[in-house]
Amino acid sequence: MKHVLLTGATGFLGSHLLEALLRQGDQVTILKRSTSNTWRIKHLLEQVTAFDADVQPLEEAFKARKIDAVIHTACSYGRKGEPAHLVAETNLLFGLRLLDAATSVNTATFINTDTFFNTGSVLPKYLNAYTLSKKQFVEWLKQNSSQIRIINLKLEHMYGPNDNQTKFAPWIISQLEKDVERLALTDGTQLRDFIYIDDVVSAYLLMLETASLTEGFTEFDVGTANIVSVREFVCELYEAFKARKPDLRTVLGFGDISLGAGEMTEVEVDNSALKKLGWHPKYSINQGIQKMLTSFN
Repeated sequence: MKHVLLTGATGFLGSHLLEALLRQGDQVTILKRSTSNTWRIKHLLEQVTAFDADVQPLEEAFKARKIDAVIHTACSYGRKGEPAHLVAETNLLFGLRLLDAATSVNTATFINTDTFFNTGSVLPKYLNAYTLSKKQFVEWLKQNSSQIRIINLKLEHMYGPNDNQTKFAPWIISQLEKDVERLALTDGTQLRDFIYIDDVVSAYLLMLETASLTEGFTEFDVGTANIVSVREFVCELYEAFKARKPDLRTVLGFGDISLGAGEMTEVEVDNSALKKLGWHPKYSINQGIQKMLTSFN
């Protein structure tokens, strides 16, 4: 049993991680804001120690009881038009405060959540602020990796239950539920690695279990290595939804929207290092979609 400090526990990934950590018997301290919406983890709050990082000194979370590992998932994408300094404050400065606090009390392991967007590509403006701050934080992690074990996980395109409705897969489902006449989409030729949330969570749990096998800074791609087009994914989702609702009339309008400036057209995924540690994705796209759709009913 480990004592894990988890950030971003109220978010999509963090809430699934929290559930899994508690299920396997770990003790968990979560960092959140006093204003955080806890709807995803409301049923779990009595099982954790919670600190409001915007009210209580961050260091207090580490003093209460020895932390074996930090799992850092909190981030700001800047999707709501947040100014650059607020995006940097969350993705860089908060991360540095967390790293300093963990290092000061000799926490053994710091697991960071990185993104496949960090490729050096030109991206939409809101993602440029996000990726720049994430890249800078990774450089700080490397610089401090002589003092604390760093595991950097670069996540591919996650999907699953309880994600924000503005995210790609939930948004598609919401439009199909409304039976909109035509769903405006790009041509869908962009290539992505869609990975079901449970497979992502299992990678984090494996990192906790095998952390002692790594030293310094270690990085892993967390993806299935099954690269498909966005169009293929949408069509798979559409057919699975239609099987549940045969009278669906929505038409998929591929090509109605032009690709945005800087839109990533492909990704490269090498999950061999993760597989060597014993990790394998369990869910095909069809299986993940079916499980996600079940949660919407």
